[in-house]
Amino acid sequence: MSILSETRTRDRPRERLFSLGPRSLTTTELLAILIGTGTSGSDALVVAQGLLRIGAGSLRELARRPVGELGTVVGVGRAKAARITAALELARRLTDEGRAVPYIVRSPADVHRWCTPLMSDLAVEEFHLLALDAQNRITRDILITRGILDSSLVHPREVFRAAIAEAAAGVIVVHNHPSGNPAPSADDRAVTRQLVEAGRVLDIPVHDHVVVGGDQFFSFAEAGLL
Repeated sequence: MSILSETRTRDRPRERLFSLGPRSLTTTELLAILIGTGTSGSDALVVAQGLLRIGAGSLRELARRPVGELGTVVGVGRAKAARITAALELARRLTDEGRAVPYIVRSPADVHRWCTPLMSDLAVEEFHLLALDAQNRITRDILITRGILDSSLVHPREVFRAAIAEAAAGVIVVHNHPSGNPAPSADDRAVTRQLVEAGRVLDIPVHDHVVVGGDQFFSFAEAGLL
């Protein structure tokens, strides 16, 4: 091996990670390691740059993009998009584990404060499950469905499959209205009735269904509709 090729090998992100540790790498280089290989016209670093452009240079914004959108970046595809999405989700869960104080839900306002940073500005509907322990602490925030424009369909089996997997003592469901108006639709009311009934059968109570609309919210529990 020539001196030049040996130097290039040492400069590769993977080799620098082993020799200097992950903190020595840029965000683009870390993504390039996840991507592994590029295309015939672009190496993994160029592909990683394309991914970061989707998130305007922000990993937080990139993590909010659907996995299907990541797969449209040239050189990514479905398998690499899944790998990147999984890595970003692991990072989020690592952050959650590091929270010094468990987040306890005492009121619908607490739910709104939890969900607003992620849901208030979304262009499409998302339906989330908040899994709670016996002390009403949030143990997991799980995205169940993501809709198109202003509609999101959810089935009780999707919700309670996740609740059972998390050994939840109870749940709160949350979704957003991109219009900014949190008033529940007829479909929202019907879905809530189905979920509450399924929760009774499975002995996993649905404590609330909160609809987020910008900086406002609507609570089915507060309105006496559960």
